[in-house]
Amino acid sequence: MPHHPRRFRRSRLLAPLAIGVVAFIGIATVAAGTNVTLGPSSVGAVAAATNVPSAQPAALASSSAPPAAPPAARPAARDLAAVAASLVPTIAVEPRATAPPLSGLTGYRWPLKKPRLTLPFGPTPWGSRIVDGDRFHDGIDLATVCGDRIVAAHDGVVLAAGRHYDDAMGWLGDLTPYYERLDARKLWSTLPIVVVVDDGNGYRSLYAHFGKIVVRKGQTVTAGSPLGYEGQTGRASGCHLHYGLFSPNETVAFAIDPAVVKRMKAPRAEIARVDPLLVLPARAAASPGSSPRASQTVSPSPTP
Repeated sequence: MPHHPRRFRRSRLLAPLAIGVVAFIGIATVAAGTNVTLGPSSVGAVAAATNVPSAQPAALASSSAPPAAPPAARPAARDLAAVAASLVPTIAVEPRATAPPLSGLTGYRWPLKKPRLTLPFGPTPWGSRIVDGDRFHDGIDLATVCGDRIVAAHDGVVLAAGRHYDDAMGWLGDLTPYYERLDARKLWSTLPIVVVVDDGNGYRSLYAHFGKIVVRKGQTVTAGSPLGYEGQTGRASGCHLHYGLFSPNETVAFAIDPAVVKRMKAPRAEIARVDPLLVLPARAAASPGSSPRASQTVSPSPTP
């Protein structure tokens, strides 16, 4: 998927706010050929779309450990999300099939050995998705050391490997303007190295920010087999792995930060993700880093 933006500095948010409002209104028109409709959506709706039991929807937004409260010095990030929520209709995908229930997914393992969870799934001022008016991180960030081996979390077939991966990412909209921008400005090398795997159970695993990969498109992998090595490709300030999980049959979408859409010429939405912690084995070693500033060491998810 398109790579994520640099963290917003407060001074950079306040100046372009007026321009951002115009962008929010502009992207309300669905890109030609995009099969989406406007309708109600929430983190609870994501749970309903994936048949998660009613007792679990909150977990889709918070992971096993609650995300840190937004820093007091960054209110502009919340303000921007609030403006987006008021001006951009929530997006829902027209049903094509039913995403398999998370409760039925088995065979997952941790893609890194004894990682630190540096940024959980859910609301965060560092997110570039917008869900229910909040900035949102659409995966989990895991970190050990640069060069550590990353393995497949589940059996499957590699759909994309390298910096050309967006066609496998579940974007809702036309990627042509985004690709043309990358070509014209020669920006392909700035993208993270990503592997996308069809897990063979109705879901896809997304691994991003590799330093090096050892798999290719079309290759069959098994849980625990090597995919590559931990790195910081793309706009990442530290070595880590961004791991995401989604079903191409999801019926809910996540909106993309309109400022990102405008700058990167990216689609305005993606198929909704689910919290990987709901299918990964429970383990104490995956708790958040001890430092409350851990999210300033590792960048958020790979986004436009």
